[in-house]
Amino acid sequence: MERDLTRGKPMSLILRFCLPLFAGNLFQQLYNLVDTIIVGQFVGKTALSAVGSVGSLSFMVIGTIIGLCSGFAIPVAQAFGAEDRPKMRRIMAHITYLAVGLGAVISVVTVMCTDLFLQAMNTPEDIYKDAHDYIIIIFAGIPATLLYNITAGVVRSVGDSKTPLYFLVLSSLLNIALDLIFVLKLNMGVSGVATATVISQAVSGFLCLLVIKKKFKLLHFSREDMPFDFKICKKLLTIGIPMALQFSITAVGTIMVQSCVNILGSDIITAVTVGSKVVNLIGVPSETIGITMATYCGQNLGAGKIDRIRKGIRCAVLLGALYSFIAFFISKYGGPYASLMFLDKSETEILSTVAEYFGICAWYYIALSLIFIFRNALQGMGYSLIAMSGGIFELVARAIVAYGFITKFGFIAACYSNPVAWIAADILLLPAYFYIMNKLKKKQQLS
Repeated sequence: MERDLTRGKPMSLILRFCLPLFAGNLFQQLYNLVDTIIVGQFVGKTALSAVGSVGSLSFMVIGTIIGLCSGFAIPVAQAFGAEDRPKMRRIMAHITYLAVGLGAVISVVTVMCTDLFLQAMNTPEDIYKDAHDYIIIIFAGIPATLLYNITAGVVRSVGDSKTPLYFLVLSSLLNIALDLIFVLKLNMGVSGVATATVISQAVSGFLCLLVIKKKFKLLHFSREDMPFDFKICKKLLTIGIPMALQFSITAVGTIMVQSCVNILGSDIITAVTVGSKVVNLIGVPSETIGITMATYCGQNLGAGKIDRIRKGIRCAVLLGALYSFIAFFISKYGGPYASLMFLDKSETEILSTVAEYFGICAWYYIALSLIFIFRNALQGMGYSLIAMSGGIFELVARAIVAYGFITKFGFIAACYSNPVAWIAADILLLPAYFYIMNKLKKKQQLS
């Protein structure tokens, strides 16, 4: 059911919206997490390195899809806040056009360029085949990924963060079951876990689509809403492309780091893979607060409530700071135990290396929280280009660490690649937010 975030106490609304969204994001992380656990425990360390070696490549392409879908949902949230239902329906029709076209194009292009990507990333020969088999299936399944993210995004844009959660939970459980069947029973190896992920994404996407058709009448469009309107497509792409590029730019920086890490050997690749998976999991609550602010700011901007946006941001920063304090202890003291999900306890050298990774990242979660909050706030208000610029700062920071330090200092420099990038993005995003809020306030006063 849709929820209006323009009325009521901001902290209460944010928390109520966050909780089911957090659970949904947590289960979404399980897609890759379960894949990695099953590969590490039942296929082997080499296969785990293979999946890890293409993690940043997968993030680049899938992140592009997520960015597009998130961007397409923002005009829906703004129209919902402005209570303009006819506009919402026209936007939904054009989202459908763009989703179908872009999904097909991105899938075909990435499948055709798979070998080129792997060679550019210095993928070691001993893991090349497994890396290729895994990522090409993920790329072929991009339409399924896009279907879920589009449907979930537009449902969240009208204030419902619960419906996507229900289907994502079901899909995650299906993913686990299929992983076990394909790997343990059918001996499909890394191809099996990739296939399970794609099927699970498709199931959750179709279920969300069915619920939209049944329960969300305000999102239904008819023939009169379908005539092509260049201005609507332009607005969707103006917001969606920068958000997609933001993910892509961030991922390119991660690929730069990964290409340098790949030179260090399969044991270091494994350590960085495990460390990154757990750090991503720990970052889910911060990411959830950020996604909430995109919908919250989009609806309140549509309603013209600038002061209410400020209040919501202050609440989000407080929540982010509190969680970052908790995340410090989770990462520093719980991270090494989490590593045992992926690795056998006999791999003492790799486990020790991963523990060092956690110990460094633990100090910088507040920087990550601020990125999610202010980036999503800017995106929700329609300032996607500025939000994307934060990604450029991350890219530059990662490139400096990758080519200036990892090649000289090895693993310890790789540990700092994320914290340095997070801080670099904050240097741009925080001043940009305050500048834009002052600009919007002055504009509101003049009008």
